[in-house]
Amino acid sequence: MFDIVLFAVFPYVVFISAIGISIWRYYSSGFKFSSLSSQFLENRELFWGSLPWHMGILIVLCGHLVAFLFPKEILIWNQIPVRLLILEVSALSCGLLALVGIVLLIHRRLTNARVKVVTTKVDLVVLALLFIQVGSGVSIALTYRWGSSWFALAMAPYLKSIFLLEPNINYLIGMPFMVKLHVLNAFCIIGVLPFTRLIHFLVPPIAYIWRPYQLVIWNWNRKRR
Repeated sequence: MFDIVLFAVFPYVVFISAIGISIWRYYSSGFKFSSLSSQFLENRELFWGSLPWHMGILIVLCGHLVAFLFPKEILIWNQIPVRLLILEVSALSCGLLALVGIVLLIHRRLTNARVKVVTTKVDLVVLALLFIQVGSGVSIALTYRWGSSWFALAMAPYLKSIFLLEPNINYLIGMPFMVKLHVLNAFCIIGVLPFTRLIHFLVPPIAYIWRPYQLVIWNWNRKRR
């Protein structure tokens, strides 16, 4: 019953609330969506944390998406040991890269006085969830080998059953605790997303591509100081 609540009921609660609250926030305060960047307060440590974090996490997410959409092709690819090893090492390297990045970003938030002033409790919650997600993912990769294969065999069907509104938790019941934590924490991240600054990715500035150029008129004499 506990597994049913966590992996068959909770995902729908998360998705419905995330979609509903995101739509409400967009129409009520869409122009206030912002990442609230602290780059002007401190840039050097932000660069060394943000760069590996974004590079690592984007590749890892793309890998998860490919394994979910094309599980059979992943299994065919993994039939050759060399290709399987290349895929596993590449995924682990990107996971470690993201882990280093999130650790540096957390360190910056907690130690830099200027950044710490503008850090909210929600920011800390998000960082903690992201750390747990990446940390558990790296732990799984190190502890349970050939994750790309068993992801295609177990996790992909489970996630597919969620989207088909026919949740089948049998794929997860026998999974280790760390795998269940990784899945549950991913749902938690989706659930808190609408309440955080991360929601700004829903409103990318695409309109700037076709928006007319702005005419800037100086109203003061630039030659005078």
